[in-house]
Amino acid sequence: MTALRPAGVAEVPRGGVGGGDEPSPTARRSSARTSPLPYVLIAPVILFIAGLALVPAVFTIVQSFFTVNALDPPTRFSGLDNFRALAEDAAIRSSIANTALYVVIGVTLSTVLGIAMAILLQRPFRGRSLVIAVLILPWALPGVVEGILWSGIFDPNAGLVSSLMGDLGLGGGHLLLGQDRLLTIFLIELVQVWQITPLSVLLVLAALQLIPDELYEAAEIDGCGRWGAIRSITLPLARPGIAVCMVQALVATLNVFDQPYVLNGAAATASTVTMQTYFVSFQNLDFGQGYALSLGITVVTLVGSLLIVKAVYRKVEL
Repeated sequence: MTALRPAGVAEVPRGGVGGGDEPSPTARRSSARTSPLPYVLIAPVILFIAGLALVPAVFTIVQSFFTVNALDPPTRFSGLDNFRALAEDAAIRSSIANTALYVVIGVTLSTVLGIAMAILLQRPFRGRSLVIAVLILPWALPGVVEGILWSGIFDPNAGLVSSLMGDLGLGGGHLLLGQDRLLTIFLIELVQVWQITPLSVLLVLAALQLIPDELYEAAEIDGCGRWGAIRSITLPLARPGIAVCMVQALVATLNVFDQPYVLNGAAATASTVTMQTYFVSFQNLDFGQGYALSLGITVVTLVGSLLIVKAVYRKVEL
C-alpha cells in the first residue's frame, strides 16, 4: 500500500537533505577497524611496556644461560650450569623453603582477612569512608619503613610485644626474631600481611559492590540467614575479586625482600629467594646465577598465578 503525500510536498530522501544513505552500524564498525588512528594512539603505550618489561625479560632469559661474573671474565655461554649451581647451593635451597612458608602464611592470612574485612565494609555506615582511608595507610607505606617500624615493636628490650609478654607473665625481654626459624618467618610475614591486606580488602570489596541487593532480599524472604547468604551469595559471586586478591598476595610474598632484610638482616634463618638473588648478584658479583634465580622466580610466579586463577576464578553472570 502506497503512503499518501500532500500535494506540492517533495519527497525527502531517506539519507536526509543531502540524499546520501546513512551508514549502518556494521559499516561504521568496519570503518573503525580499518582506521589506523586507534593503533597510532596506543602505539606509545605498547612501546613503553615493551621497553620496560619485555626487553628486560628477554635479556634476563638469555643471560641466565651465560656466565656473567665480574670476577671470572669474559661472558661466555654455560648452558644449564647456573641452574645446576643454584640447585646445589644449600643457602638457595633453604631460602626456597623459607619463601614457601612466606607464601602459605601470607596468601592464607591476607585472603581470609581481606574477605572478612570486605564483608564488614560491604554495607554503607557512618564513617565508612574514613575507615577505608585509614585502612589504606599500611599499603601505602614502603616496605622498608614498615620494617623499621616493626623492628621497634619486636625489640626485646623496649618493644611493645616484649612489654606485653612481661605484663602477661610470659617472660619479657626475649629475642623474638633470629632464633627460631618458624617463629621468625611467621612474625616477619605478619608485617607483610599488615601491608598487603588493605589491597586484598579493596579488591574483594570492589567485587562485593557488584552484587545486587535484590539477591540478599530474596534470600532473606526465603529464610536464609546471614551466614547462609555469605556462603550461597557473597562468596560465590566474589570469586573473581578473591582470585585477583590471591594472585597479588602470591606475587608480593614470592618477591618479599624489604621486611626480612630490615628485620632479620642477612641471616639465613628467614632469608628469601629474592634476598638470595641480591646476595648472589651484588655480593658475589655472579650476575649469571642472579639472572637464573630471577628467571626461576618469574616462572614460579606465572605458574602459581595461573593455577590460582584456574582454581578460584569463575565468570559471574547476573
